[in-house]
Amino acid sequence: MTGPVLEIIGVSKRFGANLANDDISMALAGGEVVALLGENGAGKTTLMSILFGHYMPDAGRVLIEGTEVPQGKPRAAIRAGVGMVHQHFSLAPNLTVLENVMTGTERLWSWRSGAARKKLLAISERFGLKVDPDARLGDLSVGEQQRVEILKALYNDARILILDEPTAVLTNIEAERLFTTLRKMARQGLSLIFISHKLDEVMAAADRIVVLRGGKMVAERKASETSKAELAELMVGRRVTRPVREPSTPGAVALEAADVTVRTGGIDRLKSISFRLRQGEILGIIGVSGNGQATLAHLLSGMLARSAGDLLLFGKAIGNLGVTDVVEAGIGRIPEDRNEEGVIGEMAIWENTVLERIAAPAFSRRGFVNRKAGMAFAREIIDGFDVRGGGPAIRTRLLSGGNMQKLILGRNLHWRPRILIAAQPARGLDEGAVAAVHARLLEARRQGTAVLLISEDLDEVIALADRIQAIVGGRLSPPVAAESADARRLGLMMAGEWQETLEAGHAI
Repeated sequence: MTGPVLEIIGVSKRFGANLANDDISMALAGGEVVALLGENGAGKTTLMSILFGHYMPDAGRVLIEGTEVPQGKPRAAIRAGVGMVHQHFSLAPNLTVLENVMTGTERLWSWRSGAARKKLLAISERFGLKVDPDARLGDLSVGEQQRVEILKALYNDARILILDEPTAVLTNIEAERLFTTLRKMARQGLSLIFISHKLDEVMAAADRIVVLRGGKMVAERKASETSKAELAELMVGRRVTRPVREPSTPGAVALEAADVTVRTGGIDRLKSISFRLRQGEILGIIGVSGNGQATLAHLLSGMLARSAGDLLLFGKAIGNLGVTDVVEAGIGRIPEDRNEEGVIGEMAIWENTVLERIAAPAFSRRGFVNRKAGMAFAREIIDGFDVRGGGPAIRTRLLSGGNMQKLILGRNLHWRPRILIAAQPARGLDEGAVAAVHARLLEARRQGTAVLLISEDLDEVIALADRIQAIVGGRLSPPVAAESADARRLGLMMAGEWQETLEAGHAI
């Protein structure tokens, strides 16, 4: 590592009353990998957005190799050698890989030349990011789409690469491959900053770790000289411990699926699945992304209809439920995509808290919404679930991911749902927020709620679930008790090996 290729000096940024970045200074050396760590809302993405020119800082400077970069101009940042890979990809699914990489970079005549293709293939080979230039982006896996985002930045001759939550939507295997690639990039002289909440990957991949809390830089550590426990404490300002699942005796069967099939677009997304979910129990559904988890969550949330099979609610056969029916039946839901399915970002916090129950007498009368009651309810949720980032009247999109998740959780758990569908409830959350969400789920279990936990995180499922089933290709494995499940066994189940076991006539 040489001298600094990047210097951030005294950067501050305010959004209204919220001071997102408070006089932050940091540097990045050539060939160095720096992890930017902090709670949801600590100011990490804001700082990187300033570096990339998306935001104009209120104070401070950004220098690349000693030269100040014009503020608030992404093109100036790109010309200076900065590339950014966003958590939510900014790619066109109907275009090819090559077209996506070239869009916004090349002149139209370049589309008819082979120069761009040769450059892309050379970069792909150099960094081990192999993709088919002619593949349609929409046909690629999430991991492959992320490679395209990285290739787009490298195509623009990026020497400094910023990755915002790069593993948030990746499987464990895809995440391992990504960090192998990133380390290879660093050895070849690229400098990298990645934002993450996952302490394991931070410790494994970073040379140095910068911790933000409340918009301030509170610590800087070499990865070789710190620990996960210290980093967690630095992030939240206190010692963090995850809650422990206590033994319990489940009650009656709350929800049962018997040979349920869901067919959409001419394809069976769920194939004759069966499960039983009891009161006071957490049933974990584990699997690699794209194997039917989203379909299952949408079915039980009233967003999809089944094509065959039976659903029973407390022993009573039910038809296809709509979203309103689900709420009235006492089923709460934490959707996988909180931004698209959980809240409406442009609406105020109080509006989102009452959104699913807007017709209830508590919040409306004679067709008019009772704003005062809605505001009071939102304050109750904000206080009770530690939702930080503003009062009931601010726009929900201004909340961090963790605080948005706590809002959704509070909105559901306040009503003591009989059944809770929790899809990826801790995805993209910091250590403190994960502990808070897990504690709330276990509290709901203690109070008798039947919780269906759909997750791709093995550690999360092992820690929370009483029984676990794997979903592979739209099929569900038989359940296994959490006490007999470990990462290796669940990994084999996620690979579908239970199907071979059943076909051979052996029980798991």
